[in-house]
Amino acid sequence: MTIGQTYEVHWPHSTKGACNSPWQYQTPFYDGVFCNLPMEDLVTLKPQDIASNVGVQSQTFVVVNDEDHQHPDLFSGMIIDEANGQGVDLAMYTGSTTGTQRNNEVCSPFSPITWQVDRKCHLISASSFDKMCEQMEQQADSLKDDLYAHGARELVKDMHAANNQQSRVRGLRRTMYGV
Repeated sequence: MTIGQTYEVHWPHSTKGACNSPWQYQTPFYDGVFCNLPMEDLVTLKPQDIASNVGVQSQTFVVVNDEDHQHPDLFSGMIIDEANGQGVDLAMYTGSTTGTQRNNEVCSPFSPITWQVDRKCHLISASSFDKMCEQMEQQADSLKDDLYAHGARELVKDMHAANNQQSRVRGLRRTMYGV
């Protein structure tokens, strides 16, 4: 982690996984979101089963050396703070897992996934990121492979992208075109 750099943080959730347990967050993330599902059931999941049961929340931060932007528990999930505009202006859509192994030719076997992405970039103290990394190291399953920034995924061609983006601003839902 470097002061002044931008990082996107993902928090996976699943009704088929171990949410609210020591096993919720694992590397790779799908070990956690599917860990309560027997393999014979996992292989039978249809795309809508995945979209209805697996989601990822995401926020983007610029790391600063300023404790005015400290958050006590970045590990536990998206910061939702209406007064500071955090976690209130969301883009919601179906997508897939991220990473440099996926592109316009190689699709994720775990899709579609429901995404809730904070549209704004927020400032966060370096100490908040340090604490999150410390908590990641203390998890029941090692998250050491997620303690560094990963490469960005190649943008998906429009023909492969979902056309169901929704927005939510302070509890109101609207399509990306405001209709």
